[in-house]
Amino acid sequence: MGSRRARASSSSAWAAWVLASVLGALASGASPVVAVDLSEEKLALARTLGSVHTFNAADPDAVDQVRALTNGGADFAFEMAGSVRALENAWKMTRRGGTTVTAGLPPPDAALAVNVVSLVGEERTLKGSYIGTCVPSRDIPRYVALYRQGRLPVDRLMSGVIPLDDINAGFDRLHAGEVVRLIVRP
Repeated sequence: MGSRRARASSSSAWAAWVLASVLGALASGASPVVAVDLSEEKLALARTLGSVHTFNAADPDAVDQVRALTNGGADFAFEMAGSVRALENAWKMTRRGGTTVTAGLPPPDAALAVNVVSLVGEERTLKGSYIGTCVPSRDIPRYVALYRQGRLPVDRLMSGVIPLDDINAGFDRLHAGEVVRLIVRP
């Protein structure tokens, strides 16, 4: 495995994205992978997927604990919650020269205050990512190959199957953080 460290953050509703980012970090060779979430159940799943360490985002010392564990911060930190606070924490968990990536979509009026001296002086990168900057014709075959090799076990994120008639209840369960991902069948 590589020497890059990665961490992910999420609210319960976005837990599938956090867990998918854990799988992606592991598939890319990141090590150790650290997951941060508000849900103990999702953190437990992150550990079974390969996260070496997990932290509850509600812990006021989570940022300091991640920075201490990673000797000054992660090389890459991924914010998936669509929360400015989660993005601020991801930024704080990123080391000098590191990259903070956000794929969460907060409310349209949300804003992030960034200390520009820190951005420049610490040579850090803040990057937005929409759908993983995916190019389907290039990336989907790659993801399928990783899945078939056992390096991207996305099927472990599936919580169950529901009929199409229950789709609204399924969305409610996703929003409440009761499930990670559901398959909808007619």
